[in-house]
Amino acid sequence: MNAIEPQYFHPNYANNKHALPVDIPYVLRVVAYILLFEDIFLFISALGSLGYGEIKQSLAFAGTIAIMSIVAFLLIKLTNDRRFAKRGYREGALAVVLTWLMLSLFSTLPFLFTGVLTNMADAFFETVSGYTTTGFTVFNDVEQLPKGILLWRSLMQWQGGIGIIVFTIGLSPIFMGGGGLLYNAETSGITHERFMPKIKEVAKRLWLVYLTITLSLIILLIFGGLSLFEAVCNALTTVCSGGFSTRNGSIADFHSSYIEYVMIIYMYIAGLNLALFYKAFRISPRKLFEDDEFRWFTIALFIAALVIFVILLIRGVFPTAEENFRQALFQVMSIASSTGHSTSNATEWGPSALAIFIMLMFVGGCAGSTAGGIKISRFMVVNKNLSNEFKKRIHPTMVANVRFNSGSLGSNIVIQVLAFITLYLLIIVIGTALIALLGTDLPTSVANVVSAISNVGYSFGTFAQGFTNVGSAEKIILSFIMLAGRLEVFTFVAVLLPVFYRR
Repeated sequence: MNAIEPQYFHPNYANNKHALPVDIPYVLRVVAYILLFEDIFLFISALGSLGYGEIKQSLAFAGTIAIMSIVAFLLIKLTNDRRFAKRGYREGALAVVLTWLMLSLFSTLPFLFTGVLTNMADAFFETVSGYTTTGFTVFNDVEQLPKGILLWRSLMQWQGGIGIIVFTIGLSPIFMGGGGLLYNAETSGITHERFMPKIKEVAKRLWLVYLTITLSLIILLIFGGLSLFEAVCNALTTVCSGGFSTRNGSIADFHSSYIEYVMIIYMYIAGLNLALFYKAFRISPRKLFEDDEFRWFTIALFIAALVIFVILLIRGVFPTAEENFRQALFQVMSIASSTGHSTSNATEWGPSALAIFIMLMFVGGCAGSTAGGIKISRFMVVNKNLSNEFKKRIHPTMVANVRFNSGSLGSNIVIQVLAFITLYLLIIVIGTALIALLGTDLPTSVANVVSAISNVGYSFGTFAQGFTNVGSAEKIILSFIMLAGRLEVFTFVAVLLPVFYRR
């Protein structure tokens, strides 16, 4: 992300020792408006509950709406008369992190009010997993959940896929000129390309592409025999790379090769850059094939699927070549796009397949997609930078730039990418150590922390049996790791550092 020189709340900041270096009233006002905006999705879930005769669940959503609205109006009232200076990176980062935390906390209320969850740690883990589109769940039997709760879980993931704040920027003019800061703080990638001059228009176009993809998948799933409710819920959690399902066995329980192939296509789409899709439709389809990241992503998935297919054939896991191919392609797309849908227990396909899956989790999808992971673009930068370093060993005087999409990246971008990957790995090491110290074996700790920070949602080892019996401490740790991964680690970690709040 490109840091913007921060400005400060107090107009005479230079002469005021006690002025805060962060415009806290602006941050609180942004959070308040987004809490109000979230009421729309709670209302949709309440209507869904009413439609299925779930009065208790509908009242739970209504109660949540009332509480969130009261808190939001109080925050607006508290900040209504304050003067806002020009915002900077700090305000954008803090507003984004605080928004995600507040929404995750308030969104536990429908689970707690309905009684489907009684433990706060469980409810927080479920909501964070939803908003970050990770897909971990504490429910062993989702088919017994009320329809309104299933819809709410799907809507949380759908919002989180494109980004809660990007979603809101596109639909509501509430950010008082600070939308660009929030957009940069929430979206992924090594740069933040704007294909339109106004950030509101960028967000609106991305939202329309996202909605179009979602509606098309709903229609295709209905053609495949799913009910309208299941088609909507599974479409919402697929285009966002989420993975929550209405069935205990995920997509496998539909027993349809048609649905699996449709999901493969849309999980692949979910791993691609939404802005690139807009350009391909609006300008020319050639825009897709001219993009370096698109080509690398597609080739990497093809190679991974081919290798997994050969492994399955050799092991004789499935009876026919077609089924081996379909299963290999499905799991590769699911993990690479960080969706987490499953059609079989891929953790039993052997160590070679598991190693490939772990690598796919690290890499993730394209920048600007709904997928998690480090992103293909960053691996491209690292690869090209390494290649240049080897060339410089042979030709010490040569000047070699890292090229990306026919342009050269500045050294500051390359350094930023290397710092990002370093911090990403450091969080994995710390997270693994914390989970292991709580009594989990090391392989299980490593695999699940990688899955959490990459927002994949595949669980491994003892956690593969479900998170119901996992300790509250482990769930809280994994929750914050999921948030760090979804917010591109820099944004999340920055607000935790004391220097962030110093002048």
